[in-house]
Amino acid sequence: MREEMIRSILSDLNGSSADIWASAVISTDGLVISSLLPAHLDEDRVGAMNAAMLTLGERSASELGCGELEQVMVKGKEGYVLMTHAGRDAVLSVLARPGAKLGLIFLDVRRAAESLAKLL
Repeated sequence: MREEMIRSILSDLNGSSADIWASAVISTDGLVISSLLPAHLDEDRVGAMNAAMLTLGERSASELGCGELEQVMVKGKEGYVLMTHAGRDAVLSVLARPGAKLGLIFLDVRRAAESLAKLL
């Protein structure tokens, strides 16, 4: 039941913008809880990379006096990776196309993360 609800939130998030092409909920230690990722992406690898980036983001924010980490964003030529906490022990990771309207995506991601936090 919980898995279905998480997948529903991810599905709604992916459908909220044509610029979002994949999403996943990952534990802070790198285990994929649920995902809507394309077949060519290895879930275990995505989970491990997201956990590593989140850890570095948290350390950077703390060490540089930016306070508690809210979000990590990586911009590449082919798009974006956005990560935000979904509760204390999970992260919502979203893959977005280049040229995405980030303001709208940030809003949708924040809402989805809040819904996920209530479930987890």
